Amino acid sequence: MADLLIKNGLVYDGTGCSPQRSDIRIRWNRITEIKKDLVAESDDRVLDASGLAVTPGFVDIHRHYDQMPFRKNDQNYGEVLLRQGITTAVTGNCGISAAPQPADAAIRRAMKDYYAPVLGDFNESDYFPSFSSYLEALKSASLPVNTAAAVGMGAIRISVNGFSDERLTENQLARCRQIVSDALKAGACGVSLGLMYLPECYETVEELGEILKPAGKAGKTVSIHIRGEGDSLVKSVSEAIAIGRAAGCRMEISHFKSCGLHNWHKEIYTAISLIQEAQARDQEVYCDFYPYNCASTTLMSLVPPAFVQGDIEKMIERLKTAEGRTELRRLLAKVYPDWDNYILSLGWDKITISSGTQKECQKYIGMTIPEIAASFHYSDETDVLCDLLIKDHGNTAIVLQSMCQEDVDTVARLPYSCVISDAIYADTENPHPRMYGAFPKVISDYVKNRSILSLEEAIHKMTLLPASRMNLSGIGAIKEGFYADLNLFDPAVFTDKSTYQQGKQLAQGLRWCILNGNIAVEDDTVLSLNRGRLIL
Repeated sequence: MADLLIKNGLVYDGTGCSPQRSDIRIRWNRITEIKKDLVAESDDRVLDASGLAVTPGFVDIHRHYDQMPFRKNDQNYGEVLLRQGITTAVTGNCGISAAPQPADAAIRRAMKDYYAPVLGDFNESDYFPSFSSYLEALKSASLPVNTAAAVGMGAIRISVNGFSDERLTENQLARCRQIVSDALKAGACGVSLGLMYLPECYETVEELGEILKPAGKAGKTVSIHIRGEGDSLVKSVSEAIAIGRAAGCRMEISHFKSCGLHNWHKEIYTAISLIQEAQARDQEVYCDFYPYNCASTTLMSLVPPAFVQGDIEKMIERLKTAEGRTELRRLLAKVYPDWDNYILSLGWDKITISSGTQKECQKYIGMTIPEIAASFHYSDETDVLCDLLIKDHGNTAIVLQSMCQEDVDTVARLPYSCVISDAIYADTENPHPRMYGAFPKVISDYVKNRSILSLEEAIHKMTLLPASRMNLSGIGAIKEGFYADLNLFDPAVFTDKSTYQQGKQLAQGLRWCILNGNIAVEDDTVLSLNRGRLIL
């Protein structure tokens, strides 16, 4: 590895301050000197950054690539990350993590099936009974970017009590709390919650306040996919704040947004006021966002928990009966105080199929549910939903046209919001564009095209702010002694190419990406996919 000297660049240091023209010297994997007119030494490789922005490598604290390091036949995920300038990413979000896994083989299979639309298919051989065993496996994996991992509360609860809707016993609460403590000691960077998903939708503030106390004691962040992002947004944000207060921990509201046409332009402002009131009381509550107005999730998220009743297998069997379908139609016509019914708040026409694990379901990819009903002669949209759940065993992923751009822009402007991708890894030829383009999209759209953010603000939200949020030391800023993770690009050229119609389009315009002192990308060509390190 040659030492590097970056000359003549306009340095955006990640703090949000105005850029300064400066040179940067890199020795081994660290930044050792930052000043003007540095002189090259005999063994330096000099990179001329004239006309280029020099930024810290981007930090994506919300990406669902937990299983990707172990899928040897599908390693282009590293190219997708590096072409965006992402040099550090965090797995284990939304309460969904690859570990811990339950000892019971049937429950473990159900967990893997349920997580497949988010994490992709699991290798049958990958069994991680504890979070430490998952981290040990990552140590042996070839990592294309720096990787940190949070432990998911959903995985913890499934390991302790399956998908049951029953309240946890005192013994089970203690076991959950111990798993959190052990995971943090092993090296988990935080804990994530997914109160929208099974079985976490059955959790209470009181339970989580007890279970998460080790995170508060350790000063770790708890990121939360709140219970509802539509009609119950305000109530759900209030719940997240209450959980943080009960556990004494920092809360990060994941992919903060307001869903549902009748909620646009109003509910987000009330929710923001709750966050800022908590901050005024010295409670650490923050948020992040992805730069798109469509969401991506699982088809199972359309099914009311009251219909699932804590047992996915029995639910699927009920869908095969006329009585079960009649009951589902009745429940889909109701508004719930603690669960978002997207059928009512968005409408069937705002739901598009984005992936299916079974071949017979893949013909529906790119179609809305009403389009499927009309084209394949279903009696109604509920029958489409039922058949897809049965055929694909609940493993289908969907895109929801759920947000308005003005609300997304409002969140983007918040001084404490940071950028994420929320990329999910369902097996599909047409992923949500945020997988391939979230970070350059902020620069091309939010900075260059629409002036929602200044470039220094955008860089801060993609580097030091998220790194600090997750306690990732030595990452996210251009400072002497920090790791040498850097991007060099022309802001007028660096851009996303991925669209909803063609999701697998790599970003373009990255002159260089430097990872741990190594040139990982040069002129949009990835040179190495094994220079990342596991962050513990």
